[in-house]
Amino acid sequence: MGPTGFPVTGDEESVGPSGLLDVLGVASVLLDARGHIVLWSPHAEELFGYSAAEALGRYAAGIMVHERHVDLVVKLFADVLATGQSWAGAFPIRHKDGRTRLVEFRNMRLLDDRGDVYALGLCADHGTVRRLERDVALSTRMIAQSPIGLAVLDTELRYVSVNPALERLNGVPAEDHIGRPLREVLPDVEVDVVEAEARRVLETGRPLVDRRTVGRTPALPDDDRVWAVSLYRLEDAAGRVLGVAGSVVDVTEEHRAGVEAEAARRRLALIADASARIGTTLELDRTADELADVAVPELADVAAVDLLEAVVEGRRSSFGPQEPARIRALAVRGPDAPEALRAADPPGQVARYGPDRLVTECVRTGETVLVAEVTAADLPRIARSPEAAELLARAGVHSYLAVPLIARGEVLGALDLKRTGNPLPFSADDVLLARELAARAAVQIDNARWYQNARDTALTLQRSMLPSHPRLTGGLEVASRYQPAGATSEVGGDWFDVIPLDGGKTALVVGDVMGSGIDAAATMGRLRTATNTLAVLDLDPARLLAHLDRSSDDVDQSIATCVYAVHDPRAGQCRIANAGHLPPVRLRPGRPPELLELPTGGPLGVGGVEFSTTTVDLVPGDRIVFYTDGLVETRRHPLDERLDALLDLLDGPDAPLEETCDLLLRTLHQPDNSDDVALLIARVRAPG
Repeated sequence: MGPTGFPVTGDEESVGPSGLLDVLGVASVLLDARGHIVLWSPHAEELFGYSAAEALGRYAAGIMVHERHVDLVVKLFADVLATGQSWAGAFPIRHKDGRTRLVEFRNMRLLDDRGDVYALGLCADHGTVRRLERDVALSTRMIAQSPIGLAVLDTELRYVSVNPALERLNGVPAEDHIGRPLREVLPDVEVDVVEAEARRVLETGRPLVDRRTVGRTPALPDDDRVWAVSLYRLEDAAGRVLGVAGSVVDVTEEHRAGVEAEAARRRLALIADASARIGTTLELDRTADELADVAVPELADVAAVDLLEAVVEGRRSSFGPQEPARIRALAVRGPDAPEALRAADPPGQVARYGPDRLVTECVRTGETVLVAEVTAADLPRIARSPEAAELLARAGVHSYLAVPLIARGEVLGALDLKRTGNPLPFSADDVLLARELAARAAVQIDNARWYQNARDTALTLQRSMLPSHPRLTGGLEVASRYQPAGATSEVGGDWFDVIPLDGGKTALVVGDVMGSGIDAAATMGRLRTATNTLAVLDLDPARLLAHLDRSSDDVDQSIATCVYAVHDPRAGQCRIANAGHLPPVRLRPGRPPELLELPTGGPLGVGGVEFSTTTVDLVPGDRIVFYTDGLVETRRHPLDERLDALLDLLDGPDAPLEETCDLLLRTLHQPDNSDDVALLIARVRAPG
């Protein structure tokens, strides 16, 4: 090691100059026994203002000291020469320009080989010396008292010094650091990474700021910690590289808080994604697939969506503690766990799970089942068979979670989750997230299964009977008519419905399936059944039409128009969506009848068409008239002319609804019209 504490290069014959003496500007003055100047250094020229030619040979007190200090200086000079004791202190001197400045002196006696006595004076500007002393004292105190761990490494990345804070962070005394490389003192940190960064700082001079590193130290040997490390290259005044200074801050708690915040953000993002992706259709299998897609890989490596067989069949399921569960797999995901996928029930297959199985416990109790750390003894209770348990063991299933799918108070099935590649066990936060996903998905699954059951039932119908409805419902008085096409009594494809909803609301529907006869009637029956099923879900009218549009794909490629409205007496409003149908007429007391301006939308069955909902005000006394095109369309008259005729008939004194229905049919529906007619009129009633 060289005098600076850093290793020297080559044969260690010399080291580079220190910049400290240059900062101090130490001047050398040598006096003979008579007090005459015999040596005058360049720094003395700068400090006192006299050149060597001016100073050499002259009496020192005469040019360096003010007259009033001469006697004191002569005495101090004599004491140094007589006793040989050095003298140190600050003393005012006189500069050549006449100014007086305070200079720090170190005076000592010297002897040459002949025994002659000399006085050597080493001097520097007093202010410069004091400034450096303050800087050193401040640095020393700051380093010693700093809560941040500080260290200096030499160019070989060996410890030169550490402060008390770093001793505490590392759990290693300062003396056990000195002279040792990082990997010897702290073998359980990311040594290779830190050393590579330190060498880069030495080579380039570019500092490293706030580099996060993870590991364990003797201070906390069983606890992973996170530190923010900053490294800076140290150079002297001449630019020679001395080593690396580093600061270390324990940011474990901050890091954990950040990890938790990121996990919370991801959970919220996953829930938002689930809300957008689950339930895009009312298809049971599709909804289950969407739930499994959301769960993998964000929440689990393998996910299965299982429903009780009785639920799929439209029945309520109940079984005792000793009864097995019949479960149908609807969806399975696990692209990175093929062994675990082989252990899962294939979608569509019904499996029998004994009463000791965890999924049976989940659906029987309606409670979450968590096995955070799966052992070999747990696998037989997770798998459906010993062979499946062996597959799960080979897949490396180490954590298991089953969450019940509960909708409207009924347990439908379970969301079954396993982890293989993800090394972390399911946590309490994971359980909360899984419950939230299951709760949201269960409602969509329940909607889909009821809709699917209703649709399957509707597909068996060959003929649809005309609906009946009460005269008064919710906040409306309703009248309706159906008239077959021409002279025949065969039911066609026109229909209407009045559907009471929760909260006193009422759904009003008028639709028209293209064509007539049994096929049109069957299609009408299916659409009407689907509409009734969807209506009880209290969907937005536009969304209901969108679901009807998708369901029309399975209805003999038929095309139908439809107006769907929901009247809310509390809000005094009616929300209406239109699928290619003629607009309703609104009648308000004291005002002329008006055709409601609604976005038309495309007919049902076209596919890919956007529907929108329009809100119109309806107050007590207002009437709204829904009809199919058979009422107004003829081959001999333009449609606008016929619509004007409809408005003219309605522009009169308020008459009973039944009379209005008869008037419209009697006047507008021509005997030779080949289309049937559905007519529905509703009047808003006063509250109570």
